[in-house]
Amino acid sequence: MALTRRALLASLLAAPLAARAQAAPVAVGAIRWDAWYAPASVPTEAVVRSLSPGPWRARAPFFAEVPPGDAPIRFPPPSQAVMDRQIAMAEAAGLDYWAFLAYPRGSSMSEGFRLYRASAARARVKFCFITELVRWGRAEAPSDILASHPALLADPDYQTVAGGRPLYFLAFLSDEMLVENWGGIDGLRRALADFRRRVRAAGARDPYIVIMTPVPDQARRWVPLLGADGVSAYALQAGARAAPYAALASHAERAWAAQETLGLPVIPTAMSGWDRRPRVQNPVPWESWQRPGEGMDLRYAAPTPSELAAHIGRAVAFAARQPARAALIYAWNENDEGGWLLPTHPFDDQRLRALRQALCQPQPAAACVRRAA
Repeated sequence: MALTRRALLASLLAAPLAARAQAAPVAVGAIRWDAWYAPASVPTEAVVRSLSPGPWRARAPFFAEVPPGDAPIRFPPPSQAVMDRQIAMAEAAGLDYWAFLAYPRGSSMSEGFRLYRASAARARVKFCFITELVRWGRAEAPSDILASHPALLADPDYQTVAGGRPLYFLAFLSDEMLVENWGGIDGLRRALADFRRRVRAAGARDPYIVIMTPVPDQARRWVPLLGADGVSAYALQAGARAAPYAALASHAERAWAAQETLGLPVIPTAMSGWDRRPRVQNPVPWESWQRPGEGMDLRYAAPTPSELAAHIGRAVAFAARQPARAALIYAWNENDEGGWLLPTHPFDDQRLRALRQALCQPQPAAACVRRAA
């Protein structure tokens, strides 16, 4: 009889614990593409050209220098104070992590990540990586990213999901690249298995590896064949012509559902916008396919704050029923491509206020109290 009472007490105690675990907030992150921090570098000068024309100057990040008239905008030298301020704003809006596009340590595109890592406040917003497959190198010549990332995945500030597993996105795969760089899918599967071993050897749990692709057939084939854990997408858009933001949000949400019907765990990507006209008018060097002015009508209208908050809220609700309980937002700072959350010049923070509306209980204080999904 005593054993029965003990078992009953244990079950009664376990029930509220399980309910609280189920109601734990979804981890919400935003993509960081840091082309802004290396004046005179190719990426920074490219975004200067794309955002300097009159119609696009208001998209410049708040820390840019935007002179009157037609003079080009400027980005000042890297500033720790600017990065610290971004961390504070992201935390106040309820963001849990940034998903940094991974580049080699010496790249100008790594300057934003360096500033983040140098911040005394970095633990307030965690980090994870999105790595383009091309940056893993080749089977016969793997890149230094494969050697340096395992220790970073074991860092206490790295974002984890599914019971403490470090979250890692692998993006921009193609069947051609799988064959050319890895001798086929078996070669990349071996590289992923070795990467998992290195991460565990560095002291982290088995990484939660997510393949980024908007194409359902690719996800259906690649995720199981590579031994990955789930699917997501860097961005989701349908090439509409001067369409309303509601069409973009609807397309993204249908894409999450399509990924889910494949029987794969999904980390949904919410879209803060898609309007590439600055890059269409002044193409960037890494988009050699873009002809100046071609496709100016392929865009979506910018979201209102209430539209953006509602779409992000639906992403969080979708993520709450997925194993990772994580969502991603395109993007923190893809300003010239049309998706951003950070304040723009001189200081328009309405998108961050929309994010807070989606993620936080109304509070008079600065702290964000997350809603249970």
